[in-house]
Amino acid sequence: MNFDSIVDIINCKLIESQNQPLNSTEILVLKGIWEYKTYVQIATEADYSSRYITSVVAPSLLGKLSKLIATEVTKRNCRAVVENYVRKQIQKPSSTIEISEPKEPSYPNGAVPKDSRFYIKRHPTEEQIYAEIMKPGALVRIKAPKEMGKTSLLLRTINYAKNQGYKVVNLNLEQFDEAYLEDINKFLRCLCKRVTEQLELESKLEEFWDEDIGSKVSCTLYFGKYILKQINTPLVIAIDELNIIFEHSQVAKDFLPLLRSWYEEGKRSQVWQKLRLIVVHSTEIYVPLHLKQSPFNVGLPASLGLFSQEQVQKLANRYQLNWTDESQEAKQLIAMVGGHPSLIHVAIYHLRYKNITLQQLLQTAPTPTGIYSHHLQRHQVALQEEPELAKALKSVMKSSEPVSLEPIVAYKLTSMGLIKLDQNKATPSCQLYRQYFQQYFPDC
Repeated sequence: MNFDSIVDIINCKLIESQNQPLNSTEILVLKGIWEYKTYVQIATEADYSSRYITSVVAPSLLGKLSKLIATEVTKRNCRAVVENYVRKQIQKPSSTIEISEPKEPSYPNGAVPKDSRFYIKRHPTEEQIYAEIMKPGALVRIKAPKEMGKTSLLLRTINYAKNQGYKVVNLNLEQFDEAYLEDINKFLRCLCKRVTEQLELESKLEEFWDEDIGSKVSCTLYFGKYILKQINTPLVIAIDELNIIFEHSQVAKDFLPLLRSWYEEGKRSQVWQKLRLIVVHSTEIYVPLHLKQSPFNVGLPASLGLFSQEQVQKLANRYQLNWTDESQEAKQLIAMVGGHPSLIHVAIYHLRYKNITLQQLLQTAPTPTGIYSHHLQRHQVALQEEPELAKALKSVMKSSEPVSLEPIVAYKLTSMGLIKLDQNKATPSCQLYRQYFQQYFPDC
């Protein structure tokens, strides 16, 4: 049985027992345990703090599994215990696991499937991206903090490109081994190989790779003189989780300028005009970096914003909550979480399926036991590792008036989604963060 099937069964059983299913980060850690990785390896590969993985996500994951299986589950015995449990569930004659036809929608974590009725369109950003990739040599950069819907939008952009008859290659840098992220030659060869495989072309790396001219020129020749000449339609290459590159300075300093050079080639060369690049990255990666501006600033920037009241009501109605323009529910929820798409979606899911009222949800939301505990703890751990940011956030959360911050500090806190700026003055982006960090974050 493959890993995805095991996760489906575990989540079905968690829902049956009235517990929250595994969220995307817990699944990430479980997969790492499955592959016998250390917590440090899991954190590094997934762009998380090792303290967050070790102290927050792993204990939550193992606690959920222990409660479900009624056996103490540790990192050491996790795979054996879970496999044994799942095997018994499958063998039960009375088993009612129905993975393909769940009684209720999946718990909202990670990307929203492209055919899901619960996806809310991001006007006008979607239309701008669709129009841009129709242009020769285009480059689109989708950026936002984590959990804002970047990958969900990418899936729809890829689908749109396919419907135009374009060739599409979808790459996620989370799938690249660490060794390839530390060596530009290995990284670019792997990139070429992955593109070649997805286009179902014959690999001709050895014909184009030449140590005397270097890996960047070899890679460029491979694309310009082979891949792009082999296809008769535009080629869209989507690179998700580009932010992973930012932390690997040796590769980043070569690869990011290479992408820029391909973008510039599209302005001069008809062959290169076939290439349309879409890169997706989290702005939270800016936090540990010593920077004065975004590490990648070319092409059309597409920033994902917050949900409007209309969008919140639309999502609620798709969950059959029947919120109207006159009702206060959407306004109250927006006041708490500021229209954050993922937080809105999780709240509406709980209101529909978890037998909780809006007032109960709002009361417990900014606490360590509320539905946003993982989200808040992730930010808390990041701030504990950045004392300068924690000190600045403290001043914003405690003040009843907008606060002036150092530009780079303000930039980083905005990139995390924790504050909003108006004429260079900072205020909390929502009440959830103000209430939580005032009460539960020691430095606040």
